[in-house]
Amino acid sequence: MAKRERVVRMSVELPLWRALTGYRVLTMIYAVLLAIFGKDNFGQQRFERPWVAVAYLTFLFVWTLATLPKVRSAASCTKRFLVADLVVALTGILLTPLADFDSQSFDGPTLPSIWTAGAVLAFAIKGGWRWAAFASTFVAAANIIQRGEPSRDTYHNVLLVWVASIAIGYVVEVARASERTLARALEIEATTRERERLARDIHDSVLQVLAMVQRRGTAIGGEAAELGRMAGEQEVALRTLVSSGLVPPTRVSEDAAEGAVVRTVDVDDDEGPGAACDLRALLAPHAGSRTSFAEPGAPVLLPAESARELAAAVSAALDNVTVHAGPDAQAWILVEDEPDEVIVTVRDDGPGIPEGRLAQAEGEGRLGVALSIRGRLRDLGGTAELISVPGQGCEVELKVPKAPKVSRGKAGSAR
Repeated sequence: MAKRERVVRMSVELPLWRALTGYRVLTMIYAVLLAIFGKDNFGQQRFERPWVAVAYLTFLFVWTLATLPKVRSAASCTKRFLVADLVVALTGILLTPLADFDSQSFDGPTLPSIWTAGAVLAFAIKGGWRWAAFASTFVAAANIIQRGEPSRDTYHNVLLVWVASIAIGYVVEVARASERTLARALEIEATTRERERLARDIHDSVLQVLAMVQRRGTAIGGEAAELGRMAGEQEVALRTLVSSGLVPPTRVSEDAAEGAVVRTVDVDDDEGPGAACDLRALLAPHAGSRTSFAEPGAPVLLPAESARELAAAVSAALDNVTVHAGPDAQAWILVEDEPDEVIVTVRDDGPGIPEGRLAQAEGEGRLGVALSIRGRLRDLGGTAELISVPGQGCEVELKVPKAPKVSRGKAGSAR
């Protein structure tokens, strides 16, 4: 059994939550010890109303230990908890003047002391720099109100906490983006390796069998030659599919009355109007023994509806090649991904279109080029240019802007 790649997701947040848990416990212990052994500027006990300090610090002790599970991960740290935790910190700051009358005269520590920073850090880790700015603004306002007449040191400390919390929140956002990018890169690498493994297996089995059937059928002749031709077409299609990694299912049916090949491509109907679609996936099924497909190495992204309509226009152009240039005509599809637009060129080596033939066809009510090709491109805000020289084939150049002006009615598909 082949060994499959497994993508291991790494978390940059988990160490931050662990550090926050330790910080909250240590700063809670520090606040309690500071209240017990701390002295004011005259060497006296700080609190004129010690019962206020005892009540708050007891609650802070219980709250910190009881909420440790809440700061273990982003999932457990809910918005409701963050708001409650911030309220506990703000309450301790505003209660400080009630317990210590001199706290407004001197820049002494508040009841929660540096424990307050833990509440702000939780906002930063959970929601990034915007959440950190929100929480630190409330803490700054509470400190200014608590001081009564703030000194320069007060404003300095407030600004330091505000800037530091925003910086930490920004670093967390960058780390999350880097983590997502790394995880996506690992997934792509694993998928690529698996596709290469499958490609090797297919090359060693199916493709070689199809190539052998083509050679033997051609050599035998008769009905076997037709079987060999079909095997050759399937070999080319499968080789293109394996090399590009594009696997949309296709349906090909024969229209007996017109002699035209009707090509349809299955696309996910759940895609929203703003979803991006890789145009290569819609055009790759057209590749075969008589149709060459040249594509960029990177995805060619268009809005899903635009990609479907452009693919339908390409199908209509290829149908015209089959009907008017003959079933043995060669066709080429070239996809170009420009910064502002996508260009798809369909060219064939048929006899070309005589001058005036398109106008005559429109007059006869045959509107395949007018509606199925030009009409679709016009509705997408693009253009369709047809260049034909008698005896030298025909070339259809389809241009679609990447941000089309959508003012569309559904283009007809009548030929």
